[in-house]
Amino acid sequence: MDTAPAARTSAAEGAAPGPRPALDPELAALLAELPAAPALGADTLALLRPYACTPLEPLLVGRAVDRRETSATARDGHQLPVTVLSPSRPPGAAVAPQAPCVLWLHGGGMVMGDRFSQIDIPLEWLEELGAVVVTVDYRLAPEAGGGTAVEDGYAGLRWVLEHAEELGVDPARVVVAGTSAGGGLAAGVTLMARDLGGPAIAAQVLICPMLDHRGVTVSSRQEDGPSTWNRRANDFAWASVLAPLARDGAPGERVVPAHVSPALAADLSGLPSTYVDAGSAELFRDEDVEYAGRIWAAGGQVELHVWAGGFHGFDALFPRARLSRAARAARSHWLQRVLRPGA
Repeated sequence: MDTAPAARTSAAEGAAPGPRPALDPELAALLAELPAAPALGADTLALLRPYACTPLEPLLVGRAVDRRETSATARDGHQLPVTVLSPSRPPGAAVAPQAPCVLWLHGGGMVMGDRFSQIDIPLEWLEELGAVVVTVDYRLAPEAGGGTAVEDGYAGLRWVLEHAEELGVDPARVVVAGTSAGGGLAAGVTLMARDLGGPAIAAQVLICPMLDHRGVTVSSRQEDGPSTWNRRANDFAWASVLAPLARDGAPGERVVPAHVSPALAADLSGLPSTYVDAGSAELFRDEDVEYAGRIWAAGGQVELHVWAGGFHGFDALFPRARLSRAARAARSHWLQRVLRPGA
């Protein structure tokens, strides 16, 4: 088991954490308008899953996007549905130079969602940066737990590089990105690519990523006020993912690979340029900040944003809110700097 010291805080040592930072007033008002939803658990998962999926067609209306449906082969031979979204080229237009590519990994706690969940985020990069977006349906827990999801994401990355020429993609400008569970999977895929010697990744974008199954930080225990993802949901999701993993002999302990729970990685050197963001009022805040800090400590390059008053997934849920617009613009500007240096 690959392990690293966790951020040991007063909460982890037994002291009660302080109250959660206040929500941004605009976001708080929007969140208060949402209907109450049942808590995520084994008895509600099937009920909630349809609400975590996003229809793609309405998001393509008014956008100049070409769509292609295909599949990638997972390590065990399973066929993973893949959607490729590319900027349309007007008839007669010159062939465009090789484009950057974003491999998108969706959120949903690794137990919900599909390849179109939160897809509006990378669609903005398609429009603004001319990026080809490839999104893959990794398999969900508890039906497929352990390392399945991250291995499926890695299969998607290999598929992109194997088909770069036909996709019109620059193999030197491939970005792995995701939000929430997808952000954690993006981190895991990036670690896996480093550890296995490729494929090369130009950058990783980790949006409020789900990085640590242990739940030892202050923010993981600050349960004050409304939220879109709380400790109970997080514990259920991680338990669903980890259930198939072998035990190490200690009661209740499992051997958890760092590719599955990236905060466990003892070595964060050799990673590509990284973007990490989170809200100040979400349970992933501290594990995300620590992950960025450990990349810096290993000599890597990270841009870190903690959005004051943001709850988990605020910009995916309310993209037109003022804080959401700022968060999305910051990511796009960073990607432009990384993918188009000097532009």
